[in-house]
Amino acid sequence: MNLNQITAPSINLAVSVAFYQQLGLKLIVDALPNYARFECPDGSSSFSIHLVDELPKGNGIYIYFELENLDDKVKELVESGIRFDSSAKDQKWLWREARLKDPDGNQLILYHAGENRLNPPWRI
Repeated sequence: MNLNQITAPSINLAVSVAFYQQLGLKLIVDALPNYARFECPDGSSSFSIHLVDELPKGNGIYIYFELENLDDKVKELVESGIRFDSSAKDQKWLWREARLKDPDGNQLILYHAGENRLNPPWRI
């Protein structure tokens, strides 16, 4: 089994499409105003957004995008106008990550974990 895609809710796909393209995702399905799908620049995963009338309440979803060059990418995105809630920093779970929200408030984590992503020291 392989994870194909994650779909996140959006109340304004036009704004969200521009945001995700600015992050570096490639638009591969444009079915606006209801749906859009992106190809991740590395690997074979995709990510999509779909139109909703109302965003979920509570903490919502957390979406992780792994990058080899995390610090450089965060710097590039900040310079292009993207606001981060926290800059790239090392975490106790052995990942380096930076956090931001998309235009709909979905929590995004840009991170680098390397070998620790699937094989942390505490793996069972």
